[in-house]
Amino acid sequence: MPIATRAFAATAADAPLAPYGFNRRDPGPDDVAIEIKFCGVCHSDLHVVKNDLGGTRYPIVPGHEIAGVVAAVGANVTRFKAGDRVGVGCMVDSCRTCAACLEGEEQYCAPGMTQTYGSADPKGAEVGQTITQGGYSDRITVDQNYVLRIPDSLPLDAAAPLLCAGITTYSPLKEWGVGPGSKVAVIGLGGLGHMAVKLAHAMGAEVTVLSTSDRKKADAERMGAKHFLINSDKAAMKAAGETFDLIINTVSATHEIASHVNLLARDGTMVMLGLTTEGLPVYAMPLLWRRRRIAGSLIGGIRETQEMLNFCAEHGLACDIEVIAPDQINEAYARMEKSDVRYRFVIDMGRLDRAA
Repeated sequence: MPIATRAFAATAADAPLAPYGFNRRDPGPDDVAIEIKFCGVCHSDLHVVKNDLGGTRYPIVPGHEIAGVVAAVGANVTRFKAGDRVGVGCMVDSCRTCAACLEGEEQYCAPGMTQTYGSADPKGAEVGQTITQGGYSDRITVDQNYVLRIPDSLPLDAAAPLLCAGITTYSPLKEWGVGPGSKVAVIGLGGLGHMAVKLAHAMGAEVTVLSTSDRKKADAERMGAKHFLINSDKAAMKAAGETFDLIINTVSATHEIASHVNLLARDGTMVMLGLTTEGLPVYAMPLLWRRRRIAGSLIGGIRETQEMLNFCAEHGLACDIEVIAPDQINEAYARMEKSDVRYRFVIDMGRLDRAA
């Protein structure tokens, strides 16, 4: 029996998000039905709603930072039961047979992972859905293999953005072996950047934040940064040359990176995390001369995402958030475009009754 679902959706690139009703599928044998309590607001939600990346199909319900409580489970589900605290991140399925999936790297699924919203939805036909719909809604049904357990010590609201902002920064820190003695720089102290600072610090790294101004310096230091560098200060940038083993670049807009390459030590790597749609020029010589690298990273697999949640619980880490009602989402988007959030908006879906 279809599950009536209330949500906020975008119907066009130039239209505000508005109340929207649709049906979720009833949980099948391997499914978990989740009552969504909170959903984080990611900058990529804004990109998709505005069709900045092309290919957005409307109406679209964004949201891939989902925290809630299990409402029901299918007959084959053994890992979860009603009442469990759970999360859903950026994907809800993958092919499960390609090399990436078999290695627990479902985010790099060769045919393409099924994203939490905006992907073709082969399981949605029974309720008239052609694409997946996300977490700006009061419920969701997801295969048990793509559901995460949220540790009891993590508040659900502050845990929600960990399902994207947390894993997106945790994964490259782990992949590039960050630990005691590592020197890590984080470009941009926003939704991703503030978690990169917290996680790198908890892993034992010496952390530096690079920003365009010092207005977030106190926040950076509170989160664990030892140094703060203004990237327009040429003297300071020169003095910091050949310092960092790893630079986590979280900026999601077109920006200059060539000068930042010189901050890398020999064999250092800059990892790009921000969704940029234009080229970012670099020069060969600074790369060649110190065997430096520029790389990319995309969220993490299900196993690694659970590892990240457990790590955050162990170290008392969560996102700095501003909780909003569903009908404040358009105001939140406007503020996000001005970088006016510290550091992640989270929608309280329990307040949907007052909005829809």
